Amino acid sequence: MDDQTIYGENLALMEDLRDEVAASLAELRSKMCEISDFDPIEHCLSRIKSEDSMREKCRRRNLPETCRSALVEIRDSIGFRVVCAFRSDVYLVRDHLASMPGFEVVAEKDYIKNAKENGYRSYHMILRTTDERRPVGCEADGGFFVEVQLRTISMDTWAALEHHMKYKKKAPANERLIVAELKRCADELASTDLSMQALRDLIMEEQGD
Repeated sequence: MDDQTIYGENLALMEDLRDEVAASLAELRSKMCEISDFDPIEHCLSRIKSEDSMREKCRRRNLPETCRSALVEIRDSIGFRVVCAFRSDVYLVRDHLASMPGFEVVAEKDYIKNAKENGYRSYHMILRTTDERRPVGCEADGGFFVEVQLRTISMDTWAALEHHMKYKKKAPANERLIVAELKRCADELASTDLSMQALRDLIMEEQGD
């Protein structure tokens, strides 16, 4: 292990934690497929923030490029993006993650029920380990953080397209119009999500009769 990295001696344990959360989500998917023949997760991506990305984030936040900054002050060194087909599945996965042994929820933001001004929708969670697993060499009072973003397919598609346009180096002259159109598209997709959820609920109700 290279002790000169910003994560110090912690990278192997961080990888284990990422794999543990991923395995728990896979367990939920298998269980729900057995119960209802329906997978609540369309796809799931995970990552440990790269050395360069973490150092760049420390600089943006005017933090020293240290292990403590990376694992205590900043809380997204381990990250998950979970994409679900339906809104109800987002909250199903949320409840599963909140009940995982060895973890606690330390922060949540529901941007689905309370969308951002630009139309962004997603459910954000910060988990933290509650057992003996704590960052080494960081003067950490608590455990490791795991950031989770939960979205529907529509929300994820919108966020991906918005990201491509937002990060162009030169802002267009008609930026205000573009922002308004992005918000309109987000609202239309949110309405579609609600309609698809209602259809799914109807189908499941009929199948249960």
